[in-house]
Amino acid sequence: MLNWAIAFFLIALVAAVLGFGGIAGAAASIAQVLFVIFLVLFVASLIGALVSGRRPPAP
Repeated sequence: MLNWAIAFFLIALVAAVLGFGGIAGAAASIAQVLFVIFLVLFVASLIGALVSGRRPPAP
């Protein structure tokens, strides 16, 4: 999901440079929403791992 957020951010940057303000704003909004969803899921999985007491697998 972080990859999608980065992709939409890059699309927003390119669109802004080329002068497409509406598309740039929409892509930036989508990137922001995806990044927030990523952060929420990351924190939830981190808390879940800490509560369950499981250790990550050894490399």
